[in-house]
Amino acid sequence: MTELVEHGHLFIGGEWTDPLGTDTIEIVSPHTEQVIGSVPHASRADVDRAVAVARKAFDEGPWPRMSLDERIAVVTRIKDAIAVRHEEIARSISSQNGSPYSWSVLAQALGPMMVYDAAIQVARAYPYEEHRQGALGPILVRREPVGVVAAVIPWNVPQFVAAAKLAPALLTGSTVILKPSPESPLDSYILADIAREAGLPEGVLSILPADREVSEYLVGHPGVDKVAFTGSVAAGKRVMEVAARNLTRVTLELGGKSAAVILPDADLDSTIAGIVPAAWMNNGQACVAQTRVLAPRSRYEEVAEELAAAAGALVVGDPLDPATQLGPLVARRQQQRSLDYIRIGQEEGAKVLAGGGRPAGLEQGWYVEPTLFGDVDNSMRIAREEIFGPVVCLIPYGDEAEAVRVANDSEFGLSGSVWTGDVEHGIDFARQVRTGTFNVNTFSLDMLGPFGGYKNSGVGREFGPEGLSEYLEHKMIHLPAGYAAGA
Repeated sequence: MTELVEHGHLFIGGEWTDPLGTDTIEIVSPHTEQVIGSVPHASRADVDRAVAVARKAFDEGPWPRMSLDERIAVVTRIKDAIAVRHEEIARSISSQNGSPYSWSVLAQALGPMMVYDAAIQVARAYPYEEHRQGALGPILVRREPVGVVAAVIPWNVPQFVAAAKLAPALLTGSTVILKPSPESPLDSYILADIAREAGLPEGVLSILPADREVSEYLVGHPGVDKVAFTGSVAAGKRVMEVAARNLTRVTLELGGKSAAVILPDADLDSTIAGIVPAAWMNNGQACVAQTRVLAPRSRYEEVAEELAAAAGALVVGDPLDPATQLGPLVARRQQQRSLDYIRIGQEEGAKVLAGGGRPAGLEQGWYVEPTLFGDVDNSMRIAREEIFGPVVCLIPYGDEAEAVRVANDSEFGLSGSVWTGDVEHGIDFARQVRTGTFNVNTFSLDMLGPFGGYKNSGVGREFGPEGLSEYLEHKMIHLPAGYAAGA
């Protein structure tokens, strides 16, 4: 029996504080369907309080005025504390959202450590001031912290996404209000403990679990200078609309329907071994998941057979069991969404090659079998809409030009991959696909490069110097003629 985790306070400005509202959020295990925890539901008044202390900390406090080395020291302590508590973090997240524990250790706990490490490396090398010779005389270009940041994160990889926003915001000197999803807020209390012990000054970080209504209030708050959001396309459009009222800066990392393209010369054993974890990662609840697999007609039957066998061999079960490769979906609504799309796919004429329903013996919990559809046309809904569950489409193509067209024929453009016996040719293929991240004979996400999407997959970038720039304002200072820096 899982021990009930209950919290009665909110983390506002670095202190545990009584909430101003009375509502609570109950967290339900996707495996047992039982309540496993509760936290206060932040109210609008709590948002006002958090923004006020963040505003004061930015406008008057020490954090933006510290040296970069001083801020790096604090962020390093946060990263080191995550390392110490990484198993606790992984178990907390898996118990809330159903991520397989073995995957959580890597992506939900060690992954955030890599994000902080990479951000520190980028921050050290970043040019915060740069002298230039302008067209009319010498100029100084400065990059300064953006201000108060509202970071709104999803339930699927909460600590990874939190790190993607907290690391650049904190390192550049901004203050942050972190808004976790109501499905997975418990791990944010571990993060609050870590941040408090790391020595963040008063007001620099607040953490407010809340639903969509309070999130919208935070996004539209006039005291917020920037919104960093990860979530669905529909929610991202709403965030942009609300933030536009105050001309608040936004970065949006949204959905995907990424294509893994198998070229005729690919080694199929290594290709299938690479695609399967990329397609069904985190139970299919990942924006970068390779959910469209494009196979040449000349090898279609071979690919279909091997991919279906690999999907059918995935171990489905209790997310806290180290042997589990596919756990339950985060909520009943997500389970039903996947089952609805499986029905839609069959009605559209696609053929179920693996899975297609609830796993036998797992009547309790929000489980869906790892499902592979064959004979999929790219015009079908299952190929065009983000399902966010363990449902993958196998799409045949003729020549390579058609493969490029199908890969690009999507409202999304977040990730993708190509699998080939010729890496140079794979690079040429990658250049033709309009997506923010692409892989040749691998699947990865490097935190020293820019991550983000084309088209409906988002606005702006995270990671690398490009991601750090999203948390900086750019100022030009004109200098008198004849001025020489350092003279």
